[in-house]
Amino acid sequence: MAQDVKIAKTLDVKGMYCPGPVMETAKAIKQISVGEVLEVLATDPAAKPDIEAWARRTGHQILDIQQQGGVTRILIKRIK
Repeated sequence: MAQDVKIAKTLDVKGMYCPGPVMETAKAIKQISVGEVLEVLATDPAAKPDIEAWARRTGHQILDIQQQGGVTRILIKRIK
């Protein structure tokens, strides 16, 4: 599914530690339109649970999460 998704913006927060990835994700999601997808690339192990919790709180949809070579790739659809 994730390979069919059109990514509107990529946010590279590799090397940044919590709460940086969540804060930058919150800023970046505002720069795309409702219905578009934000790709987040992070190396902080806490980024996955933190961004999942942020998405639940803010109502955005996590489409996919993949971990590869120490990098977590999270696809988030802006819902509102």
